[in-house]
Amino acid sequence: MKGFLFIICLIALGGMFLYVFLSPVFGVWERKEVADYYLDNAFERTGSANVVSSIVWDFRGFDTLGEETVLFTAAVGVFTIVIFGMKRGK
Repeated sequence: MKGFLFIICLIALGGMFLYVFLSPVFGVWERKEVADYYLDNAFERTGSANVVSSIVWDFRGFDTLGEETVLFTAAVGVFTIVIFGMKRGK
């Protein structure tokens, strides 16, 4: 069983290395139209002086809402496990 887990870990590690080495260089994009649109229109469309906040909350609001839902669910799950674990320990 330990040998099987070791092989799985090696495969996962190899996959991560392949992903890092085969991914494009940071900042070199083939399609930058969306990023350029966000940067050019962030202040006019949202009125926010902070470009990052305008992208996260205005342009990508539903995506951010989904991420917050996942984080909230994970926090409730961890809290529940901790509370029930403490009750069982007594």
